Amino acid sequence: MLVHDIAVIGSGIGGTLFSSLNKDKELILFEKDSNLGGCASSFKREGYFFNTGATTFVGYEDNHPVKRIFDKVGYKPDIVKNEVAIRVIQKEKIVDRTKDFDMFLENINRVYPHKNNYIFWKTLKEIDEKFWLLKNIYYSKHSIPGKLKTLSFVFELLKVYKLNLFKSAKNFIDTTLPNIPSQYKKFIDAQLLITLQTNSENISLLSLALGLCYPFHDVYYVNNGMGTIFDELLEDIEVHKKEKLKKIIKEKGFYKLITNKDEYNFKNIVLNSTIYDSKEFFEDSLIKEYYSSFKFNDQSAFMVYLKVDTKEELLEHYQVILEKTIPNCISDSFFISFSRKDDKKLSKDGLSVTISTHSKALYWTKLSKDEYQSRKKETEDFIIEEFLKYFDNIKPEEIVYKNSATSKTFNRFINRKNCGGDALTIKNILDIPGTTTPFKGLYNIGDTVFSAQGWPGVATAVEILNKEINNG
Repeated sequence: MLVHDIAVIGSGIGGTLFSSLNKDKELILFEKDSNLGGCASSFKREGYFFNTGATTFVGYEDNHPVKRIFDKVGYKPDIVKNEVAIRVIQKEKIVDRTKDFDMFLENINRVYPHKNNYIFWKTLKEIDEKFWLLKNIYYSKHSIPGKLKTLSFVFELLKVYKLNLFKSAKNFIDTTLPNIPSQYKKFIDAQLLITLQTNSENISLLSLALGLCYPFHDVYYVNNGMGTIFDELLEDIEVHKKEKLKKIIKEKGFYKLITNKDEYNFKNIVLNSTIYDSKEFFEDSLIKEYYSSFKFNDQSAFMVYLKVDTKEELLEHYQVILEKTIPNCISDSFFISFSRKDDKKLSKDGLSVTISTHSKALYWTKLSKDEYQSRKKETEDFIIEEFLKYFDNIKPEEIVYKNSATSKTFNRFINRKNCGGDALTIKNILDIPGTTTPFKGLYNIGDTVFSAQGWPGVATAVEILNKEINNG
């Protein structure tokens, strides 16, 4: 009986980075979709190319796990550094999130003046910088060596951050920016919803810093679509596209993996599925019980995809903050990614535009077919109408293609409904799932396990899992 070494289920950021680090092993990566990359993939519709998510590429710099992994596997992405990470538009107010702190501070003081702006943003920037200099980032709960390494990481956090580790974001905002104007607070919370899937009421000071400070790092545009990173990283990996996992059976000493095409045996399974969806693959009662213990994070995205035939000069990323909540969504803002004019793939026949906002994952699954189509169109029309108000040099007739996606769409193509897991706090640090499980040879990776979403967060988890599997 042939037993392979490692099965990786899902080609999202976690699955792809882990596979690239272990390409010397007998490893097979399975992907349900025809495109690689999961939420960060690119796709083609009616001859036009789009990025699936309105995402930025961040973390490709020294002392960051993304660059460490890329350097280790010898990969150099085709990227262009953005001068402005995000332009945030809120009615007549415009704030450019730039890496240059003094430039940003001048901008924020002009738009949202407050006597403590320097203290607020400088403190967050220093907290963020210290985190990426930590030497012992580790998180594992299911072995004595793993617990000891995790304790060492917690002690390092305490040593570096002291009492700041126990502060809440809300307390820090209230004390540092007293009487903060409501628009300024919305500006902060709108960005946190992008990075952490929540607002400042529910997170720690550490999470606040990590969620708000990524524009102080190098932020890049990926030429020819985000999906090219996954295609190139997985060139030398055995990848089975359009092969859907149906069931995993725990046997003595290995796992039997059953797909829609074949059956395989593996010593190790690395699931790049969400921690909430993973239970559906198993019949073993203990494994199902383990995955069922995590409360579902009912948050997803509503996406609008446009092809715009325009000559306008535009930045790569914008966030528009509205006065009212978007219909059928939970956010009053949307994030826009434009392709660069010189992108030969995405910008052929016009700019490729990906617009993202937040909605409840389960909301769309409970609607009748007619209700679903009606409300999906209502949300799509509203976002496009607001988009055209803020980009009034783009004419409605210049939109040559439009489409939208909900949590049901994501589930159909990439087998997941929600976006991200819980934001890290000192209270939940022992409850958040890690990459290891109580079951030998069974692991999880991705944005629903420590240390959260985005390229840097998922890459951190990949480094942890890689050490766990290869060093014991």
